[in-house]
Amino acid sequence: MRQIGINAVFNLISNFTFIFIAFKCLQSLRLDYYVNKSKQQAFKLVLVLVSTALGFLVSQFFLNFIDSVRNLGYLL
Repeated sequence: MRQIGINAVFNLISNFTFIFIAFKCLQSLRLDYYVNKSKQQAFKLVLVLVSTALGFLVSQFFLNFIDSVRNLGYLL
């Protein structure tokens, strides 16, 4: 049971870390220059949603990769 709790904490930290990294990377592109002033609020919401989706996908890839490497031990 303790292992499940440790995995849950690691998953949460990984998800939030990669979402934050994706958000900062998308912000650094400065795409807001290409959006009208009247659409800035909607663009910020889209930026948050896209960074959440991208960060979650990268996090899941990272976690699945680690899980696969851990399971390679069963091959021997």
